[in-house]
Amino acid sequence: MLGFEIGLRDIVDILFVAVILYEVYRLLKRYGAVNLFWGIFVFLMLWFVVAYVFTLELTGALFDRIVSVGAIALIILFQDELRMFLSRVGATMSIENIQYRFRGNQWRQLQTDKQVAQIVLACRHMSAQKVGALIVVECNQTLDNYMESGERIDSRISARLIENIFFKNSPLHDGALIVQNGRLASAACILPVSKSLSIPQHYGLRHRSALGLAEKTDALVVVVSEQTGLISVAKEDSIRTVTLDELSELLTKNMTK
Repeated sequence: MLGFEIGLRDIVDILFVAVILYEVYRLLKRYGAVNLFWGIFVFLMLWFVVAYVFTLELTGALFDRIVSVGAIALIILFQDELRMFLSRVGATMSIENIQYRFRGNQWRQLQTDKQVAQIVLACRHMSAQKVGALIVVECNQTLDNYMESGERIDSRISARLIENIFFKNSPLHDGALIVQNGRLASAACILPVSKSLSIPQHYGLRHRSALGLAEKTDALVVVVSEQTGLISVAKEDSIRTVTLDELSELLTKNMTK
């Protein structure tokens, strides 16, 4: 009977691989590609069983070639995502981000409350003046691909700036404003349009775009109607009209991480 000795080095090796797999899973989940992760995981497990458990030489050699070519193919296919991921790693390790993480929960909650208050204030003013607006709040799944379609802003959240962006004569008023990591990240972004037949006929393109993004990601999308001034929120596969208090509650829930 074969005996196995597991030492400290083996434990560290297993933990290291587990951390890598977990981070890859988080990355693919953030980009909405969890099924891809499980597909790759199952393939690698099958390769391990064929090559190292049953030691099927011909089949193992075939799997070896597929793995070597597949790794290069994945890098080519997901080069944009890898670039964004490495960029995010650099941003996470920035001094500003490290300082933010070491702040207390009470301080972070206070910052979130201030940001929510600015968004709600902007929506209240635009609602009263019937200024159309489309504001997207990123949650767990990244919206980098949609941000690339617009103009980068990278500014602190300000009610006046939001109102100026959606002012009718502003060159950025068409499209969506994306809020990422507590900042106004990108404006005039193009969103996918929902093809759902359950959307009421009186909803316009902004509402359909809001629902279209909500169906594809976990983002919270806020719409101010240009016709009625009503404020609506899209989340997952539904969209509904909300009051300012409800809007504040939803924003706080989705912006608190």
